[in-house]
Amino acid sequence: MLTPSPDLPIALRPEDAPDLAAINTFLSMEAPEIGPVLSVTRFPGGFSNLTYCLQTAEKEYVLRRPPLGAAIQSAHDMGREYRVLHLLKPHYAKIPTPVAFCDNADLIGAPFYIMERLEGVILRAHNTPGMQLEPDLLRRISEALIDNLVVLHAIDIEKTGLAQLGKPEAYVQRQVDGWIKRYYNAETDNIPAMNALAEWMPAHLPAGQAPTLLHNDYKHDNVLLDPNNLTQIRGVLDWEMATVGDPLMDLGATLAYWIEAGDPEMMRTYNLTWLPGNLTRREVIERYTEKSGRDVKDIRFYYVFGMFKNAVIGQQIYARWKKGQAQDPRFGKLIEMVRVLGEMGVRALEKPIFV
Repeated sequence: MLTPSPDLPIALRPEDAPDLAAINTFLSMEAPEIGPVLSVTRFPGGFSNLTYCLQTAEKEYVLRRPPLGAAIQSAHDMGREYRVLHLLKPHYAKIPTPVAFCDNADLIGAPFYIMERLEGVILRAHNTPGMQLEPDLLRRISEALIDNLVVLHAIDIEKTGLAQLGKPEAYVQRQVDGWIKRYYNAETDNIPAMNALAEWMPAHLPAGQAPTLLHNDYKHDNVLLDPNNLTQIRGVLDWEMATVGDPLMDLGATLAYWIEAGDPEMMRTYNLTWLPGNLTRREVIERYTEKSGRDVKDIRFYYVFGMFKNAVIGQQIYARWKKGQAQDPRFGKLIEMVRVLGEMGVRALEKPIFV
């Protein structure tokens, strides 16, 4: 087994470099206590918001901004993500401390916020297979991931003030309607499986659960692990889509990322959960049910919605790439991922036991 190292920043690409002088001007007014930023690097990975490492004389901070060319405001609302961190930090320690938010898009080309940097190991689909982690360790990491999701869903949203983050009434229906609309707004190719899911979901809405805090993008590569004990979660990142609503929407989103060995090989680039030792999707559901006590009889719907939503995110990014608004060559391959996700969602409708 190779010893995993903490997630490290890399050198900037010229097209991604923010204006260092502008950042320091902003910080001198909003957070002078952290001192000037001496250098900027970038964290790799991900298809969404850009994440930079700011090095001061004494410590490191993180700057987050929307991706270049993005116009999907609700998915890249920096002010909202900053507010989530502010509200959540007093009640859940495993998140970065927010430092400052800038809503002036002219300063570096988009709104952004700055937070402290948490160090830890992020297990990603592209690097974990080479680490040769023991199956028993991967299983315990899986269990820790699900147990922590249960902890997040147990936070009292009324006592903590987190209820103000969303409108839980009719949350599931709004999400279904909204993501179907987003898909057709970004559609570039006729994909029958996606059309079939868009027709099925509104006709099979579940009764829903009492609202909780939702991360909405909870998976391995949004979790920081302790380098000395990978079964201990040190931090949860990327709160851009956090809200309050039906907790099974969160579980369904996690299941949609939870790729198994028998899934299409293309999906192995999506997560590391196909490696031996990881919980299966069925075991994820069973563990969540045991730890949370929630009724999951309608979990098929939530899983299918999660697959559809992931496909729509890929479709939106692909549409930006096709219009020339994004240059990353990875984006040009996402249309095939959209097809596969749609087909997996349809197969889930056809299987008596879909997980």
